[in-house]
Amino acid sequence: MHGHDYDVIIVGAGPVGGYLGHQLSAGGLRVLILEEHKEIGKPFQCAGLVTPSAMNRVNLHSSILTDVWGARIHSPKGVEVNIGDPEILRTHVVCRKLFDEGCVRQAIESGATLWLGSKPIDAIHEENGMRVTIEREGKNVELRTRLLCGADGVHSWTRRYFKMGRVREFMVGFQVEVSGYEGISGRLEMFSGEDIAPGLFAWVIPNGKAHRIGVWAQPERLDGRSCEDLYDNLVNHPLWKDRFKDTHQTGRFKGSLACGMHGNIFKDRVVIFGDAAGLCKPTTGGGITPGFDQVDMLAPHLVTATLRNDLSATHLKKICKPVEKVRKEHQRARILRDLFVSSCDDDELDTTFEIFARSEVVSLINEVGDIEKPVPLGIRLLKDIPEFRRMAIRATWALLTG
Repeated sequence: MHGHDYDVIIVGAGPVGGYLGHQLSAGGLRVLILEEHKEIGKPFQCAGLVTPSAMNRVNLHSSILTDVWGARIHSPKGVEVNIGDPEILRTHVVCRKLFDEGCVRQAIESGATLWLGSKPIDAIHEENGMRVTIEREGKNVELRTRLLCGADGVHSWTRRYFKMGRVREFMVGFQVEVSGYEGISGRLEMFSGEDIAPGLFAWVIPNGKAHRIGVWAQPERLDGRSCEDLYDNLVNHPLWKDRFKDTHQTGRFKGSLACGMHGNIFKDRVVIFGDAAGLCKPTTGGGITPGFDQVDMLAPHLVTATLRNDLSATHLKKICKPVEKVRKEHQRARILRDLFVSSCDDDELDTTFEIFARSEVVSLINEVGDIEKPVPLGIRLLKDIPEFRRMAIRATWALLTG
């Protein structure tokens, strides 16, 4: 190859792809971002929560619909746990279309090029680079690049094409946007139980003047049910149906999440990011903050390596080494999630929630709890609450020692 059309081609124009494009373009690289859909931010497939740390990095506060400072969490039999402090902001609820568009706009303003309605269909390693075939507006276009980055989501073409393995676990979800729900200002709600969210939880999230109601489940525990069935079970549940009776649907969304980063996030001239790498948090499903963290860890080094055209797997392994810490932290969070939620039946969940509801435990949750870093709280609960110490026996040595 005698030249390159672009230094980097990024597959996927979601928030992580946009943030990556901005950072690499600002570093002086020629960047092309590919998005297979005709619009940014569609289809909408998540609850729309963005942590303050992620928001502050892109300064897209105009996309915020409401702020959340706390939660009301329900056990299968109706035990309530109310957590949070109105003085401490926990997360933002955003319009994902505006947020995603803003992330990509920043990439364009820093020099990146965006192609909508475009997707890669082939990629071949050649001397000093890669030749990528892109399907665009019914025609195939060949481009040369030094580096290919996949920020193309849970079903990543990049991860599959280059046989980079599978993420640890997939979650499936279904969400409805409704009017008419009477929630608590500043609080989201979470519901648990085998009939409505096997192994995980359902939620009601304030969305400006509306609410987002959804369920999140482990596919292997559905037993022939659909997520729509779980949603119906939630809104018709004897304990909570009165809350949902006056709601009216204004939108329906389906999606899946990839949780559990695998070790193989790079190959020669290829790196995958965000959901494609399985960076969704196993406790909340949030993927934007971990994706932004990954970009911040890798982008400066990728700029230098790309300018030098030193993008071998050996060198990329060194560049990607800091992300291993994220993988281990997510694994520890998964162990804790399984201990307290996913491995429990409904009776065990009720017992756990009765402990959570005690004033001293609520105080501990409010003091140590962090939506971005759940591990410290989990370890404190195991150490400080006598009834939970028996769970520590089930925790692995890796969880307790780091």
